[in-house]
Amino acid sequence: MISYISGTVAEILPDSVILDHQGMGFQIFMPAGDLSRLERDGDIRIHTYFQVREDAFVLYGFLKKEELELFRLLIGVNGVGPKAAVTILSTLSPDDLRFAIAGGDAKLISKAPGVGPKTAQRIILDLKDKMDLESILEKNAEVPAGPSGETAASTSQERKDAILALEALGYSSSEILKAMSTYPADTQMDSESWIREILKKIGLRI
Repeated sequence: MISYISGTVAEILPDSVILDHQGMGFQIFMPAGDLSRLERDGDIRIHTYFQVREDAFVLYGFLKKEELELFRLLIGVNGVGPKAAVTILSTLSPDDLRFAIAGGDAKLISKAPGVGPKTAQRIILDLKDKMDLESILEKNAEVPAGPSGETAASTSQERKDAILALEALGYSSSEILKAMSTYPADTQMDSESWIREILKKIGLRI
């Protein structure tokens, strides 16, 4: 098992990087977003997944552990191989992918080249239970201590009611969740206020 490789960027290719590690050049396949952040001759640590095939040994890499964790979840889905998983992570950011899975947005996932609606639905079906909606919404919040007990339950229900109402207006779950995640974890509003605030974020559709 190769957990990570540290080295110097020797060459950046369209789908991979050649990393110089102690005089050896490792080709590591990476999502497009990660490749765009690399600099030639720059020193970097890449978190890796080592695939052993009958005809080859292949390294896949990611700048952040959270991307590697999502990659591992994706390749655990029947019909999703490492190349498809990298393609998905090249098309969607980790947060967008989580929102799409949690919100059941197969249309967004199927925007990844080579990923059809059936595969997207399979990803959602297999991984939705692994996506904690409340944790996703609160992921970026810097709050000393969130609401607890009855207050927390009430806040969660108001959010869910707002999500259902906004979906009925034609908004996708993923864009609603993404907008909600920009508010602090302890934000307390009734469902109507949530709807008004989210509409300000993503725009009213006529």
